[in-house]
Amino acid sequence: MRHVLVPAWPREQKELPQVEVEVAWVRFSTLNHRTQAEQRREIHRAGQADLFTADPLGPAAQKAQYRILTSQEGFKELKADLRDRGQQEPAIITAEGVLINGNRRTAALRSLYRDDDWFKARYVQCLVLPEDAQIDELVDLEAELQIARDFKQEYSWINEAFLIEELYDREGKDFGRVARRMHRDVAKVKDLHDKLQQVHQLVDLSKGARLHVDFTENESAFTELTGHIRNKPAAEADSVRSAYFLGTLANVEYRKLRHLRRADAAQLVQREIERDPALKPVLDAARSADVADSSDDLLDDLLGEDAPAQSLNELLGLVAAQTPDANLPLSNGDKVSTRQVLSSLRSAIVAAADEAADEAADQSAVRAPLSQADKAITALKRIRKDLPKARAQAEWDEHPFGLKVAEIRGLLNEIEGL
Repeated sequence: MRHVLVPAWPREQKELPQVEVEVAWVRFSTLNHRTQAEQRREIHRAGQADLFTADPLGPAAQKAQYRILTSQEGFKELKADLRDRGQQEPAIITAEGVLINGNRRTAALRSLYRDDDWFKARYVQCLVLPEDAQIDELVDLEAELQIARDFKQEYSWINEAFLIEELYDREGKDFGRVARRMHRDVAKVKDLHDKLQQVHQLVDLSKGARLHVDFTENESAFTELTGHIRNKPAAEADSVRSAYFLGTLANVEYRKLRHLRRADAAQLVQREIERDPALKPVLDAARSADVADSSDDLLDDLLGEDAPAQSLNELLGLVAAQTPDANLPLSNGDKVSTRQVLSSLRSAIVAAADEAADEAADQSAVRAPLSQADKAITALKRIRKDLPKARAQAEWDEHPFGLKVAEIRGLLNEIEGL
Protein backbone atom coordinates (compact mmCIF):
# COMPACT_ATOMS: atom_id res chain seq x y z
CA MET A 1 0.00 0.00 0.00
CA ARG A 2 1.32 3.40 -0.96
CA HIS A 3 1.86 6.00 1.79
CA VAL A 4 1.88 9.76 1.13
CA LEU A 5 3.47 12.51 3.22
CA VAL A 6 0.91 15.07 4.45
CA PRO A 7 2.81 17.91 6.19
CA ALA A 8 -0.45 19.54 7.33
CA TRP A 9 -1.40 16.55 9.51
CA PRO A 10 -0.56 17.75 13.06
CA ARG A 11 0.89 14.47 14.37
CA GLU A 12 4.53 13.50 14.12
CA GLN A 13 3.64 10.54 11.88
CA LYS A 14 2.63 12.45 8.76
CA GLU A 15 2.52 9.62 6.21
CA LEU A 16 -1.00 8.44 5.41
CA PRO A 17 -1.99 5.33 3.45
CA GLN A 18 -3.56 5.89 0.04
CA VAL A 19 -6.52 3.76 -1.01
CA GLU A 20 -9.05 3.64 -3.83
CA VAL A 21 -12.71 3.52 -2.77
CA GLU A 22 -16.05 3.76 -4.53
CA VAL A 23 -17.19 7.35 -4.90
CA ALA A 24 -20.67 6.41 -3.67
CA TRP A 25 -19.27 4.98 -0.41
CA VAL A 26 -17.56 8.03 1.03
CA ARG A 27 -19.55 10.59 3.04
CA PHE A 28 -19.33 14.37 2.82
CA SER A 29 -18.22 16.26 5.90
CA THR A 30 -20.99 18.40 7.40
CA LEU A 31 -18.32 20.08 9.54
CA ASN A 32 -16.73 21.54 6.40
CA HIS A 33 -16.15 25.25 7.06
CA ARG A 34 -16.15 25.97 3.34
CA THR A 35 -19.93 25.49 3.39
CA GLN A 36 -20.97 26.93 6.76
CA ALA A 37 -22.95 29.83 5.32
CA GLU A 38 -24.63 27.61 2.72
CA GLN A 39 -25.55 25.09 5.42
CA ARG A 40 -27.38 27.81 7.35
CA ARG A 41 -29.37 28.53 4.21
CA GLU A 42 -30.31 24.83 3.85
CA ILE A 43 -31.34 24.71 7.52
CA HIS A 44 -33.51 27.77 7.00
CA ARG A 45 -35.14 26.32 3.89
CA ALA A 46 -35.82 22.97 5.53
CA GLY A 47 -36.98 24.53 8.80
CA GLN A 48 -34.86 21.93 10.60
CA ALA A 49 -32.28 23.30 13.02
CA ASP A 50 -30.54 19.93 13.43
CA LEU A 51 -30.45 19.08 9.71
CA PHE A 52 -26.66 18.61 9.76
CA THR A 53 -26.23 17.53 13.38
CA ALA A 54 -29.00 15.02 14.15
CA ASP A 55 -27.55 12.44 11.75
CA PRO A 56 -24.59 13.97 9.83
CA LEU A 57 -24.04 10.78 7.81
CA GLY A 58 -27.72 10.12 7.20
CA PRO A 59 -29.51 10.64 3.88
CA ALA A 60 -31.06 14.04 4.67
CA ALA A 61 -27.81 15.69 5.76
CA GLN A 62 -25.79 14.04 2.99
CA LYS A 63 -28.30 15.01 0.30
CA ALA A 64 -28.29 18.63 1.49
CA GLN A 65 -24.49 18.74 1.62
CA TYR A 66 -24.23 17.25 -1.87
CA ARG A 67 -26.70 19.86 -3.12
CA ILE A 68 -24.52 22.62 -1.62
CA LEU A 69 -21.35 21.27 -3.20
CA THR A 70 -22.84 20.78 -6.65
CA SER A 71 -24.34 24.28 -6.70
CA GLN A 72 -21.13 26.12 -5.85
CA GLU A 73 -19.58 28.47 -8.37
CA GLY A 74 -17.16 26.74 -10.72
CA PHE A 75 -18.58 23.25 -10.21
CA LYS A 76 -19.15 22.63 -13.93
CA GLU A 77 -15.59 23.74 -14.66
CA LEU A 78 -14.31 21.39 -11.96
CA LYS A 79 -16.18 18.48 -13.53
CA ALA A 80 -14.73 19.32 -16.95
CA ASP A 81 -11.23 19.47 -15.51
CA LEU A 82 -11.61 16.10 -13.78
CA ARG A 83 -12.86 14.55 -17.01
CA ASP A 84 -9.92 16.00 -18.95
CA ARG A 85 -7.09 15.41 -16.47
CA GLY A 86 -8.48 12.97 -13.94
CA GLN A 87 -8.02 13.25 -10.18
CA GLN A 88 -4.67 14.97 -9.59
CA GLU A 89 -4.66 14.99 -5.78
CA PRO A 90 -6.08 12.40 -3.38
CA ALA A 91 -8.90 13.33 -1.03
CA ILE A 92 -8.49 12.84 2.72
CA ILE A 93 -10.99 10.74 4.67
CA THR A 94 -11.43 9.46 8.20
CA ALA A 95 -11.26 5.74 8.86
CA GLU A 96 -15.08 5.74 8.67
CA GLY A 97 -15.02 7.25 5.17
CA VAL A 98 -15.94 10.85 6.00
CA LEU A 99 -14.24 13.36 3.70
CA ILE A 100 -12.08 15.90 5.51
CA ASN A 101 -10.61 17.33 2.33
CA GLY A 102 -11.68 16.92 -1.28
CA ASN A 103 -15.43 17.18 -0.70
CA ARG A 104 -16.01 19.27 -3.82
CA ARG A 105 -13.81 17.09 -6.03
CA THR A 106 -15.51 13.94 -4.78
CA ALA A 107 -18.94 15.50 -5.39
CA ALA A 108 -17.81 16.29 -8.94
CA LEU A 109 -16.62 12.71 -9.47
CA ARG A 110 -19.90 11.37 -8.08
CA SER A 111 -21.83 13.64 -10.45
CA LEU A 112 -19.71 12.50 -13.38
CA TYR A 113 -20.39 8.86 -12.49
CA ARG A 114 -24.10 9.16 -11.67
CA ASP A 115 -25.30 11.95 -13.95
CA ASP A 116 -22.91 11.72 -16.89
CA ASP A 117 -22.34 7.94 -16.91
CA TRP A 118 -18.59 8.45 -16.91
CA PHE A 119 -17.49 5.13 -15.43
CA LYS A 120 -13.90 6.24 -14.89
CA ALA A 121 -15.24 8.36 -12.02
CA ARG A 122 -16.50 5.33 -10.10
CA TYR A 123 -13.52 5.39 -7.74
CA VAL A 124 -11.85 8.18 -5.80
CA GLN A 125 -8.27 8.14 -4.51
CA CYS A 126 -8.13 8.89 -0.77
CA LEU A 127 -5.62 9.22 2.04
CA VAL A 128 -6.91 7.64 5.25
CA LEU A 129 -6.50 9.26 8.67
CA PRO A 130 -5.87 7.17 11.80
CA GLU A 131 -8.88 5.59 13.47
CA ASP A 132 -8.37 7.68 16.62
CA ALA A 133 -8.31 11.06 14.85
CA GLN A 134 -10.00 13.71 17.02
CA ILE A 135 -12.32 16.57 16.02
CA ASP A 136 -9.76 19.22 17.06
CA GLU A 137 -7.14 17.54 14.87
CA LEU A 138 -9.51 17.58 11.92
CA VAL A 139 -10.19 21.30 12.37
CA ASP A 140 -6.44 21.95 12.62
CA LEU A 141 -5.89 19.93 9.45
CA GLU A 142 -8.51 21.95 7.61
CA ALA A 143 -6.93 25.20 8.81
CA GLU A 144 -3.51 24.07 7.60
CA LEU A 145 -4.80 22.85 4.24
CA GLN A 146 -6.67 26.08 3.49
CA ILE A 147 -3.33 27.92 3.49
CA ALA A 148 -2.48 26.29 0.17
CA ARG A 149 -3.90 28.15 -2.82
CA ASP A 150 -5.77 25.21 -4.27
CA PHE A 151 -7.70 24.75 -1.04
CA LYS A 152 -8.09 28.40 -0.12
CA GLN A 153 -9.88 29.20 -3.38
CA GLU A 154 -12.79 27.08 -2.19
CA TYR A 155 -13.51 29.42 0.74
CA SER A 156 -15.76 32.44 0.65
CA TRP A 157 -14.64 35.16 3.05
CA ILE A 158 -17.62 34.44 5.30
CA ASN A 159 -16.84 30.73 5.51
CA GLU A 160 -13.19 31.48 6.24
CA ALA A 161 -14.40 33.81 9.00
CA PHE A 162 -16.55 31.00 10.43
CA LEU A 163 -13.43 28.84 10.67
CA ILE A 164 -11.55 31.67 12.38
CA GLU A 165 -14.43 32.17 14.81
CA GLU A 166 -14.40 28.51 15.81
CA LEU A 167 -10.64 28.48 16.26
CA TYR A 168 -10.82 31.77 18.21
CA ASP A 169 -13.33 30.31 20.67
CA ARG A 170 -11.33 27.11 20.95
CA GLU A 171 -7.97 28.82 21.43
CA GLY A 172 -8.99 30.86 24.46
CA LYS A 173 -10.00 33.92 22.39
CA ASP A 174 -6.37 34.51 21.43
CA PHE A 175 -6.00 35.92 17.91
CA GLY A 176 -2.27 35.30 18.03
CA ARG A 177 -2.80 31.56 18.46
CA VAL A 178 -5.39 31.52 15.67
CA ALA A 179 -3.05 33.40 13.34
CA ARG A 180 -0.25 30.92 14.03
CA ARG A 181 -2.62 28.02 13.38
CA MET A 182 -3.55 29.48 10.02
CA HIS A 183 -0.14 30.95 9.19
CA ARG A 184 -1.83 34.30 8.70
CA ASP A 185 -1.22 37.84 9.89
CA VAL A 186 -2.93 38.58 13.22
CA ALA A 187 -4.51 41.76 11.86
CA LYS A 188 -6.01 39.85 8.90
CA VAL A 189 -7.44 37.16 11.16
CA LYS A 190 -8.93 39.72 13.54
CA ASP A 191 -10.36 41.72 10.64
CA LEU A 192 -12.21 38.68 9.25
CA HIS A 193 -13.51 37.83 12.73
CA ASP A 194 -14.72 41.40 13.31
CA LYS A 195 -16.42 41.55 9.91
CA LEU A 196 -18.30 38.36 10.68
CA GLN A 197 -19.60 39.90 13.91
CA GLN A 198 -21.16 42.71 11.87
CA VAL A 199 -22.78 40.18 9.54
CA HIS A 200 -24.06 38.29 12.60
CA GLN A 201 -25.76 41.49 13.76
CA LEU A 202 -27.45 42.18 10.44
CA VAL A 203 -28.60 38.55 10.10
CA ASP A 204 -29.99 38.60 13.65
CA LEU A 205 -31.75 41.88 12.91
CA SER A 206 -33.41 40.32 9.86
CA LYS A 207 -35.09 37.64 12.01
CA GLY A 208 -34.48 34.97 9.39
CA ALA A 209 -35.25 37.05 6.29
CA ARG A 210 -31.53 37.28 5.43
CA LEU A 211 -28.77 34.69 5.83
CA HIS A 212 -25.00 34.96 6.07
CA VAL A 213 -24.57 33.63 2.55
CA ASP A 214 -26.62 36.58 1.24
CA PHE A 215 -23.75 38.94 2.11
CA THR A 216 -20.89 37.05 0.47
CA GLU A 217 -20.63 39.72 -2.23
CA ASN A 218 -20.55 42.59 0.31
CA GLU A 219 -17.10 42.00 1.78
CA SER A 220 -15.78 45.44 0.80
CA ALA A 221 -18.67 47.19 2.56
CA PHE A 222 -18.14 45.21 5.76
CA THR A 223 -14.38 45.76 5.54
CA GLU A 224 -14.80 49.53 5.39
CA LEU A 225 -17.51 49.56 8.06
CA THR A 226 -15.48 47.46 10.49
CA GLY A 227 -12.31 49.45 9.92
CA HIS A 228 -14.06 52.77 10.51
CA ILE A 229 -16.04 51.96 13.65
CA ARG A 230 -13.28 50.01 15.43
CA ASN A 231 -11.96 52.97 17.45
CA LYS A 232 -14.84 55.40 17.12
CA PRO A 233 -17.14 56.62 19.93
CA ALA A 234 -20.23 54.46 20.33
CA ALA A 235 -22.62 57.09 18.97
CA GLU A 236 -20.66 57.52 15.73
CA ALA A 237 -20.10 53.78 15.32
CA ASP A 238 -23.82 53.12 15.72
CA SER A 239 -24.75 55.89 13.29
CA VAL A 240 -22.39 54.63 10.58
CA ARG A 241 -23.37 51.00 11.17
CA SER A 242 -27.06 51.84 10.81
CA ALA A 243 -26.45 53.68 7.52
CA TYR A 244 -24.22 50.87 6.20
CA PHE A 245 -26.70 48.15 7.15
CA LEU A 246 -29.58 49.94 5.42
CA GLY A 247 -27.36 50.70 2.42
CA THR A 248 -26.21 47.09 2.16
CA LEU A 249 -29.80 45.84 2.23
CA ALA A 250 -30.65 48.37 -0.50
CA ASN A 251 -27.68 47.22 -2.62
CA VAL A 252 -25.82 50.54 -2.50
CA GLU A 253 -22.24 50.29 -3.79
CA TYR A 254 -19.62 50.34 -1.06
CA ARG A 255 -17.82 53.14 -2.92
CA LYS A 256 -20.89 55.27 -2.25
CA LEU A 257 -21.33 54.10 1.32
CA ARG A 258 -17.77 55.13 2.22
CA HIS A 259 -18.87 58.79 2.06
CA LEU A 260 -21.18 58.04 5.00
CA ARG A 261 -18.34 57.19 7.35
CA ARG A 262 -19.11 60.20 9.55
CA ALA A 263 -20.83 60.83 12.86
CA ASP A 264 -24.05 62.17 11.34
CA ALA A 265 -24.45 59.41 8.73
CA ALA A 266 -27.82 58.25 10.05
CA GLN A 267 -29.16 61.80 10.12
CA LEU A 268 -28.07 62.44 6.52
CA VAL A 269 -29.75 59.27 5.33
CA GLN A 270 -32.92 59.93 7.31
CA ARG A 271 -33.19 63.46 5.88
CA GLU A 272 -33.01 62.16 2.30
CA ILE A 273 -35.55 59.42 3.05
CA GLU A 274 -37.98 61.97 4.49
CA ARG A 275 -37.72 63.99 1.25
CA ASP A 276 -39.06 61.08 -0.82
CA PRO A 277 -42.89 61.03 -0.85
CA ALA A 278 -42.87 57.38 -1.94
CA LEU A 279 -41.17 56.42 1.33
CA LYS A 280 -43.51 58.37 3.63
CA PRO A 281 -46.00 55.47 4.06
CA VAL A 282 -43.06 53.17 4.82
CA LEU A 283 -41.73 55.61 7.42
CA ASP A 284 -45.20 55.81 8.98
CA ALA A 285 -45.32 52.02 9.15
CA ALA A 286 -41.85 51.94 10.70
CA ARG A 287 -42.88 54.46 13.34
CA SER A 288 -46.08 52.65 14.26
CA ALA A 289 -46.29 51.29 17.78
CA ASP A 290 -46.49 47.60 16.85
CA VAL A 291 -43.26 47.79 14.77
CA ALA A 292 -41.45 49.79 17.46
CA ASP A 293 -42.53 47.39 20.18
CA SER A 294 -41.27 44.37 18.23
CA SER A 295 -37.94 45.81 17.14
CA ASP A 296 -36.71 48.31 19.71
CA ASP A 297 -35.19 45.84 22.14
CA LEU A 298 -33.30 43.96 19.44
CA LEU A 299 -32.11 47.18 17.82
CA ASP A 300 -30.91 48.49 21.17
CA ASP A 301 -29.00 45.27 21.76
CA LEU A 302 -27.43 45.26 18.30
CA LEU A 303 -26.80 48.96 17.70
CA GLY A 304 -26.14 50.07 21.26
CA GLU A 305 -27.75 52.47 23.70
CA ASP A 306 -26.50 55.52 21.76
CA ALA A 307 -28.11 54.33 18.54
CA PRO A 308 -28.72 56.87 15.74
CA ALA A 309 -31.96 58.63 14.86
CA GLN A 310 -34.80 56.48 16.18
CA SER A 311 -36.92 56.59 13.02
CA LEU A 312 -34.00 55.30 10.97
CA ASN A 313 -33.59 52.45 13.45
CA GLU A 314 -37.25 51.56 13.17
CA LEU A 315 -37.02 51.66 9.38
CA LEU A 316 -33.93 49.45 9.44
CA GLY A 317 -35.72 46.95 11.67
CA LEU A 318 -38.75 46.89 9.40
CA VAL A 319 -36.84 46.55 6.12
CA ALA A 320 -34.30 44.03 7.42
CA ALA A 321 -37.08 41.66 8.46
CA GLN A 322 -38.51 41.49 4.91
CA THR A 323 -37.26 39.28 2.10
CA PRO A 324 -36.84 41.16 -1.20
CA ASP A 325 -39.76 39.25 -2.74
CA ALA A 326 -42.14 39.95 0.15
CA ASN A 327 -44.80 42.65 0.39
CA LEU A 328 -44.23 45.13 3.19
CA PRO A 329 -47.35 45.95 5.24
CA LEU A 330 -48.27 49.65 5.67
CA SER A 331 -50.13 51.33 8.51
CA ASN A 332 -53.30 51.82 6.44
CA GLY A 333 -53.56 48.12 5.66
CA ASP A 334 -52.09 48.34 2.16
CA LYS A 335 -48.93 46.56 1.09
CA VAL A 336 -45.98 47.63 -1.02
CA SER A 337 -43.32 45.56 -2.72
CA THR A 338 -40.20 45.30 -0.57
CA ARG A 339 -38.13 45.35 -3.73
CA GLN A 340 -39.72 48.68 -4.67
CA VAL A 341 -39.01 50.05 -1.18
CA LEU A 342 -35.38 48.94 -1.43
CA SER A 343 -35.06 50.69 -4.80
CA SER A 344 -36.38 53.94 -3.33
CA LEU A 345 -34.11 53.57 -0.32
CA ARG A 346 -31.16 53.02 -2.62
CA SER A 347 -31.84 56.32 -4.38
CA ALA A 348 -32.18 58.16 -1.07
CA ILE A 349 -29.00 56.69 0.40
CA VAL A 350 -27.02 57.40 -2.78
CA ALA A 351 -28.27 61.01 -2.63
CA ALA A 352 -27.14 61.25 1.02
CA ALA A 353 -23.74 59.81 0.10
CA ASP A 354 -23.35 62.26 -2.79
CA GLU A 355 -24.26 65.16 -0.52
CA ALA A 356 -21.70 63.98 2.02
CA ALA A 357 -19.07 63.67 -0.71
CA ASP A 358 -19.76 67.22 -1.96
CA GLU A 359 -19.60 68.56 1.59
CA ALA A 360 -16.31 66.75 2.20
CA ALA A 361 -14.90 68.22 -1.03
CA ASP A 362 -15.96 71.72 0.08
CA GLN A 363 -14.34 71.20 3.47
CA SER A 364 -11.20 69.95 1.77
CA ALA A 365 -11.13 73.10 -0.36
CA VAL A 366 -11.51 75.24 2.76
CA ARG A 367 -8.67 73.46 4.51
CA ALA A 368 -6.36 73.28 1.50
CA PRO A 369 -4.88 76.86 1.70
CA LEU A 370 -4.17 76.53 5.43
CA SER A 371 -2.62 73.09 4.95
CA GLN A 372 -0.44 74.33 2.10
CA ALA A 373 0.55 77.44 4.09
CA ASP A 374 1.65 75.19 6.96
CA LYS A 375 3.84 73.23 4.55
CA ALA A 376 5.33 76.47 3.17
CA ILE A 377 6.10 77.73 6.69
CA THR A 378 7.78 74.45 7.54
CA ALA A 379 9.87 74.66 4.35
CA LEU A 380 10.90 78.27 5.09
CA LYS A 381 11.95 77.34 8.61
CA ARG A 382 14.08 74.58 7.14
CA ILE A 383 15.69 77.10 4.76
CA ARG A 384 16.44 79.39 7.67
CA LYS A 385 18.16 76.55 9.46
CA ASP A 386 20.16 75.28 6.48
CA LEU A 387 21.10 78.61 4.90
CA PRO A 388 24.11 79.48 7.13
CA LYS A 389 25.67 76.08 6.43
CA ALA A 390 25.10 76.45 2.68
CA ARG A 391 26.63 79.95 2.60
CA ALA A 392 29.72 78.63 4.35
CA GLN A 393 30.48 76.39 1.34
CA ALA A 394 32.91 77.67 -1.35
CA GLU A 395 30.60 76.74 -4.23
CA TRP A 396 27.63 78.69 -2.83
CA ASP A 397 26.07 81.17 -5.30
CA GLU A 398 23.96 83.91 -3.73
CA HIS A 399 22.44 85.15 -6.99
CA PRO A 400 20.06 82.22 -7.82
CA PHE A 401 19.04 82.09 -4.19
CA GLY A 402 18.18 85.79 -4.30
CA LEU A 403 16.01 85.17 -7.34
CA LYS A 404 14.09 82.49 -5.46
CA VAL A 405 13.55 84.82 -2.50
CA ALA A 406 12.25 87.51 -4.85
CA GLU A 407 9.85 85.00 -6.39
CA ILE A 408 8.58 84.06 -2.93
CA ARG A 409 8.01 87.75 -2.09
CA GLY A 410 6.14 88.21 -5.36
CA LEU A 411 3.86 85.25 -4.64
CA LEU A 412 3.15 86.53 -1.12
CA ASN A 413 2.19 89.92 -2.55
CA GLU A 414 -0.16 88.23 -5.03
CA ILE A 415 -1.77 86.14 -2.26
CA GLU A 416 -2.30 89.22 -0.09
CA GLY A 417 -3.95 90.96 -3.02
CA LEU A 418 -6.47 88.18 -3.71
